[in-house]
Amino acid sequence: MNVTELRKKSDLELHNEMLALLREQFNLRVQKGIGQTPLPHLFGNIRKQIARIKTILSEKKGLSS
Repeated sequence: MNVTELRKKSDLELHNEMLALLREQFNLRVQKGIGQTPLPHLFGNIRKQIARIKTILSEKKGLSS
């Protein structure tokens, strides 16, 4: 999902999206811990998506203040 699509979403939708990504990140860490080999590039992709969402949420918070 790109930044323009994320900016169109509401705060609640962004929070829900971030929670889903955090769950996915946790599941990848668990898979790695039990010896399954998840695709390594997924860790970075998810981390970057979470950072994008946090940035957009902080921008929206700054605009509303």
